[in-house]
Amino acid sequence: MTLEITPSGQACGAEIRGVDLSAPLPVEIVAGIRAAWLEHQVLSFPDQSMSDADLERFTLYFGPFGEDPFIASIPGHQHIIAVQRAADETAPIFAESWHTDWSFQAAPPSGTCLFGITIPPRGGDTLFANQYLALEQMPTELRERLDGKKAIHSAKNAYAPDGMYGEADKASGRSMTIIASTEAQATQMHDIIRVHPETGRESVFGTAGYITGFEGMAPDEGWELLAELYRWQTRPEFQYRHVWQENMLVMWDNRCLLHMATGGYPGHARLLHRTTIGAA
Repeated sequence: MTLEITPSGQACGAEIRGVDLSAPLPVEIVAGIRAAWLEHQVLSFPDQSMSDADLERFTLYFGPFGEDPFIASIPGHQHIIAVQRAADETAPIFAESWHTDWSFQAAPPSGTCLFGITIPPRGGDTLFANQYLALEQMPTELRERLDGKKAIHSAKNAYAPDGMYGEADKASGRSMTIIASTEAQATQMHDIIRVHPETGRESVFGTAGYITGFEGMAPDEGWELLAELYRWQTRPEFQYRHVWQENMLVMWDNRCLLHMATGGYPGHARLLHRTTIGAA
């Protein structure tokens, strides 16, 4: 078994062939996948016939399961959630905004695995933004304004009862089971510039949405800085656009990336199963 790694040629991302993820993997292959993951941040594995148990086994090679709040798990697999959309669904596209998964947690997840089951013939791409590059190329003046700052993270804008996926969203006919809660109003502080625990590289961590402000800054001043950062960190030159296929597994590194879903597939169903790689 030999890994065939093909970089995307974009700001991050690589495709891996030569491995069967429906079977247990040798230690050296897992080590090779981890090295590629840390180098390219996003990995795709096309043509994989994976069961939910296979997806769970693969996830555990890279860390413990993370906690997935506010979204119901699938029956029989408490660590898998279904990212789904019915063909006739009219609710807003789920996760169609830049974010880092669950950055509002005290120990945010290391990564995410997503397996494509039903994929539309067009649309539904996932965008990724490399936050190593965003920091490395950041204007000095903006970098100086961010240095030493702690960002305030919260799920309230998304998952509180009055949030985007709260009580009003229940009437939209959404096929995903989202569980809004007052627990989403909690806050958590994280350095806006963090050192990746495995690579030792600095990157921006998080973005507007789950970040609601900065510690010690007035709301208006904090929002101004956050908006300026958002415009910079999501620039096209930092992005990779991932095009999905059925039976494709994608894993990404939440510690140094932003990502967002896209639409463009009205009249077509979409279903993916997702696990979260918890912080080591």
